[in-house]
Amino acid sequence: MWIVNILFLLFLVPCLLFLVRFILYKTALIFVLRKWVNWVDDRVHVHQYLKVAELNENGQDNQFYKRVSLYVNSLPSVEDSNYTNLFSGKKSNDIILLLDDNQVIQDEFLGARVSWINKVERFGGVCNRSFLLRIKKKDKRRTLRPYLQHIHTVSDDIEQRRRELILFINNGSSENPVNGRWRSVPFTHPSTFETIAMDADLKNKVKSDLENFVKSQNYYQKMGRAWKRNYLLYGPSGTGKSSFIGAMANFLNYDVYDVDLSRVANDTDLKLLLLQTTSRSLIVIEDLDRLVNKNLTTITLSGLLNFMDGIVNSCSGDEKIMVFTMNSKEQVDPAMLRPGRIDVHIHFPFCDFNSFKSLANNYLGLKEHKLFPQVEEIFHSGATMSPAAIGELMIANRSSPSRALKSVITALQSNGNEGKSAGKGKRLSDSASSPSLLPLPPLAPSHAEETGGANWKDSVPGAKEVRKLYGLLRLKSCKSPNSFDHDSDMIER
Repeated sequence: MWIVNILFLLFLVPCLLFLVRFILYKTALIFVLRKWVNWVDDRVHVHQYLKVAELNENGQDNQFYKRVSLYVNSLPSVEDSNYTNLFSGKKSNDIILLLDDNQVIQDEFLGARVSWINKVERFGGVCNRSFLLRIKKKDKRRTLRPYLQHIHTVSDDIEQRRRELILFINNGSSENPVNGRWRSVPFTHPSTFETIAMDADLKNKVKSDLENFVKSQNYYQKMGRAWKRNYLLYGPSGTGKSSFIGAMANFLNYDVYDVDLSRVANDTDLKLLLLQTTSRSLIVIEDLDRLVNKNLTTITLSGLLNFMDGIVNSCSGDEKIMVFTMNSKEQVDPAMLRPGRIDVHIHFPFCDFNSFKSLANNYLGLKEHKLFPQVEEIFHSGATMSPAAIGELMIANRSSPSRALKSVITALQSNGNEGKSAGKGKRLSDSASSPSLLPLPPLAPSHAEETGGANWKDSVPGAKEVRKLYGLLRLKSCKSPNSFDHDSDMIER
């Protein structure tokens, strides 16, 4: 009989515990119980209070107060506060939670429990704000310094995620210096690594390289090298170099400095511009080969080399990536391309079938279509076009995916026929000719063309129209798009 009683008790106790736990959670009594436990714990320990005022002793903004505010309002315990303010964010669907005045929230770090008070005092119309940190004296020596460093790190990450990206464009040296050497506008380029037409393996390599760069501050310091990395993007116009730069900026959350060398007075002026750039930024020079070969800038070769990896470059701030674009690198001085000045070479050729499928997926939402085999056959025959040209055809006919594919087929066939009538065309992988030797379209491609900004009529172009637009695109390439340069199969670390 006693065995039955013991078994009954063993069954009854867990049931009672489960019932108590269920009642506590369902009635929110668990929060009351935790509050009582914390109250008792606070009474048996000695605490120290640390005040973080909004203003410093000179009446200026206390930057650490802003960091603490970002950190405290990002804590999950803000939702458990008795009073919490709700505000709309920069985006229409964003909701931001902010701790109300004189409210207390809890935080834990390295096993120690601390609390923050959003203290607000008003005296005769003057409002004094501060955050009050309460920490047990027995935990202070062990956790305080690491905790404050933790606040710095978390607030930096939050600020970096929330801030808007900016595009800077340099003024001419003779222009009004009151406004500074850089004009700025919000950087709203929509390109991402998910939307650009690029080989998947290459895309993953690039993203991995960028992520490793961001995390490698200590490594660069240990090696005695400036925390910088230089990219070269080369290939014909319309192959996606500008969109790739936009994807890099959005991926890293970096500002962009677009350097116009034609507005730079001399080598010294270029150095001064570099000194005025900030950390966590992309510094971009587009069409560098054209500027150098056609003498469109007063900058000397020595000035460019020093800009790329000279002393001023090393002292102008950390965590910067320089990006140079060219149509070809064959007629550029080899000194500009050596390791150290250019770390990563990325080739942007004309479209092949794999990149075409990526474009069809992005522009038309097509993963498969009955016309795909015909398009693949045309690509294998040697016909090719730039991704920008194919993208524009798809945009112009996006209401009818079949019509869009037929327009691409017509353009490819026309381009292929023109190429055959003109004789054998060179493969892009066989010869990276200079822009002056490349058979380009009759209208010089603009910067907007590279990013898909040209205007097209909302109708399917006939063979005659297509021939007029693309008749001189005779280069053929079956090489996979956006591949790393043959000199840099492995990214330098």
